[in-house]
Amino acid sequence: MRIICAPDSFKGSMTAPEAASIMARAARACLPDARTVELPIADGGEGFTEAVSSALDARIVPTRTHDQEGRPHDTAFGLVDTADGRVALLDVASTSGLELVPAGQRHVIAYSSRGLGELIGAALDTGAKRLVIGIGGSSTNEAGAGMLAALGVRFFDADGQDIEPTPDGLRGLAEVDASGIDPRLADVEVEVASDVTNPLLGPQGASAVYGPQKGADDEQVAELDRILAHLVEVCRSAAPGGRDATLVAQWPGAGAAGGIGWALQLFLGGRLRPGLELVAELAGLDEHLRDAGLLLTGEGSVDAQTCHGKAIHRLCEHASKAGVPVLVFAGRVGIDAGLLPGDVTLVQITPSGMPLDDALRRGPENLRLAVTGALGVLAEELSLRPARTGTAPPRAR
Repeated sequence: MRIICAPDSFKGSMTAPEAASIMARAARACLPDARTVELPIADGGEGFTEAVSSALDARIVPTRTHDQEGRPHDTAFGLVDTADGRVALLDVASTSGLELVPAGQRHVIAYSSRGLGELIGAALDTGAKRLVIGIGGSSTNEAGAGMLAALGVRFFDADGQDIEPTPDGLRGLAEVDASGIDPRLADVEVEVASDVTNPLLGPQGASAVYGPQKGADDEQVAELDRILAHLVEVCRSAAPGGRDATLVAQWPGAGAAGGIGWALQLFLGGRLRPGLELVAELAGLDEHLRDAGLLLTGEGSVDAQTCHGKAIHRLCEHASKAGVPVLVFAGRVGIDAGLLPGDVTLVQITPSGMPLDDALRRGPENLRLAVTGALGVLAEELSLRPARTGTAPPRAR
């Protein structure tokens, strides 16, 4: 039997590649004849680069950038050569991610996405012709101004002086000059992994919906929205390729990552796609599923949000189309398996009553035991079932 191991991360406990490795080892222990394939997944947020690089066997390139507060910061991007050219895999969470700052210490007014621009520049230095960028989990709300500044765009006040590309600095914005943007970007394909569909501005925009979790109070949320609206107005004649800054601000996903979605589409010609769909294409998920007998996946919590286009839900859709049963392992299970498409079994890996801190610390062992238990039942079924030529593998229950 061919078993695909394609988990998302178990936040606070295991990365997606770590979880995939645990699943594969447990599967081979229970079913010695099984062939396992490790395809860790991610939706564009924290761990995106690591997960996709692992799935594609990409090499990791260490890079020095700056974090959201302007401090030197060590990060990395993935690099893989394909028949169509060199592909760079990178994400905003590794440079200016929300998880890099404790909740009580977030000052979004002063934050910049400069590090992402530096990461893009480092990828261009390698000769990459395709950039795959995950933009989930950002701590910034300056519509990608810092990223753009690192790529050569300049921001001026009324006196013609350069200003800091932060919300604080953009208060005094009078002019944007994109003539110095890195010319290599004109020959690069930019694909953006994001499941966010919010526009840039207004009650459903970046500031209103995501500003509070980044440290903004009600007054700052309103101010951030005004700052971004002013930036859009100033950029009406600045964007390359004749793109309309106001129109792009209304596109689904423009509000992703505090407006980085807007900047990537407007200035870099980026194309936003659902994270799992982009990862599935890159990793050849559907091809792997064609001759698979079982798919193992999982994440920290499977709940009502999972059913609204999240990675696990989309993964089950792919498996269902291929006729492959799915075992979903989660630290916490809050829904019925019937809410997910296809032949799905949900398995909670955390023993009842285990405190959260213990569950996170013991997550790898809990996952191993859960996979071993579930596949042990399957192995017993296989041993008791008479072999029949041409029959499909037993379905997970």
